[in-house]
Amino acid sequence: MRTTARLSSWRKPSTDGIQMIDEFAKAYLHDALQWARADLVRKLEGLSEYDIRRPRTLTGTNLLGLVKHLTLSEARYFGQIFDRPYPEPIPSFDDPAFNSSDYLWVRPDESRADILNAYTRACRHADATITALPIDAPGHVPWWPSPDVKLFNVLVHLLNETNRHLGHADILREQLDGALGSAPTPTTTDWSPHRAKVEQAAREAKNTY
Repeated sequence: MRTTARLSSWRKPSTDGIQMIDEFAKAYLHDALQWARADLVRKLEGLSEYDIRRPRTLTGTNLLGLVKHLTLSEARYFGQIFDRPYPEPIPSFDDPAFNSSDYLWVRPDESRADILNAYTRACRHADATITALPIDAPGHVPWWPSPDVKLFNVLVHLLNETNRHLGHADILREQLDGALGSAPTPTTTDWSPHRAKVEQAAREAKNTY
């Protein structure tokens, strides 16, 4: 895995063991977040405008909408939370007109490039915040039950959120053309025997338990 390869050679001379652990943790989490971001964007490769936008679940989940949603997350959590406001307007949770579902789909007047460029800008701003601050830098998330946080808490939160939606994207992409994992190319493997085996096991369990 790219994260492991990069971090296995990471060294920072220090006589302070705690500082070394903190810096290693920050580098590890940041690298993992960057990997997940890139993998999410790869899910769109080779697909039509229709396929990256069309709803694939009852609630309308779609690939490009996931990128749009995570753009807002990156801008919000690595911006004002640490007194480093995002330079572009973003909605506030306090705004009565704000509806989170508006950031889970893409309007016809928004291009693929618009959404991907916005995600890139938000991630660059987030990267600058992560790079500039120590892992124990204080922040404040007013909508969390325990609002006083550290950069560590927010890094873990965004990594979890990004990987969660990356898992959604994995399934959406497989439904669309059969591409699996990090590869944007549809697989040529015949999965029907495996699927039939799983289906048969489920039916037998239904009649057994």
